[in-house]
Amino acid sequence: MTMIGRSRAFRDLIDVLAKAAQYDATVLIEGETGTGKELAARAIHYDGPRRSRPFVPVNCGALPESLVENELFGHSRGAYTGADCDRSGLIAAAQGGTLFLDEIDSLSPKGQVTLLRFLEDRAYRPVGSSSPRTADVRIVAASNKDLIALSGADRFRADLYYRLRVVCVRVPPLRERGDDVLLLADQFIQSASRQFRKPAVPLAAATESWFRRHGWPGNIRELENLIYQAFLLCDDTRLDVPSPLMESADVCELPLNYRSAKEQAIVAFERRFLRHVIETTNGNVSEAARIIGTERRHLGRLLKKYAIVRPSADSPADTKRHTPLARRPLSST
Repeated sequence: MTMIGRSRAFRDLIDVLAKAAQYDATVLIEGETGTGKELAARAIHYDGPRRSRPFVPVNCGALPESLVENELFGHSRGAYTGADCDRSGLIAAAQGGTLFLDEIDSLSPKGQVTLLRFLEDRAYRPVGSSSPRTADVRIVAASNKDLIALSGADRFRADLYYRLRVVCVRVPPLRERGDDVLLLADQFIQSASRQFRKPAVPLAAATESWFRRHGWPGNIRELENLIYQAFLLCDDTRLDVPSPLMESADVCELPLNYRSAKEQAIVAFERRFLRHVIETTNGNVSEAARIIGTERRHLGRLLKKYAIVRPSADSPADTKRHTPLARRPLSST
């Protein structure tokens, strides 16, 4: 999949990626689940001077704490029982290129120390080896979590955060990208058409309208999933997302594994809960924060995250006129 869009937020992202690609510095990519952080990492690699060398992606959540050094640095023959030959690690595999560390927030404490030590001088030793080695590898990391908050809770090392954040790239959520949702929807329709050998059809007007209103908590991944489901159910004239699919999209994205299922269940609960409390208080954010026992500023961030609107101050709660709680200016990413 390629990165496409016309919105100001998307163009600003592309500008930042182009600059980051030209400078051989460590990059931290921040963004919500499903926004396309790996695509951003690939853009940095393939638009930069390392494009002819390997791009090696790794999910840090899949690195067991007991094996993190072995996975990153490899091992020498005889390092432990069963190590009957030398084995290169991910660092060696990415030699001259880029090592992409996705979900860096899930890296174990031991893994964080190991990575921090490598970032200091790009030196390492395979497990069981007494000879140090060096690697010419660019590190690009990504996270959908607030690493500063995690460091304050002693769940992520602050010194590692600042080592990674030499250049910071924020990938905007889909709800900040305006009509880019329609461009992406068309791309997924074309992809579904090729995959299922079924003629591509345009979006129905009602579906386009709903796409513009929807908060997309699962971002581009949620959109892709919804398009594929609707495409297989639509007739041969228009792609009209059926009401049950619209309702299920407000509940959760089709889970791929336990972790994603859990994340989507939490998203669904928070959306429903916040909608209910803001409607109950007729849009009074301070009163809503008092009822649920949180700070007004924190509640405001949550409402903005889920693109939840509150009733206009000058109209009854049961009217259809609503005012967005918060909007970013067009120039913001």
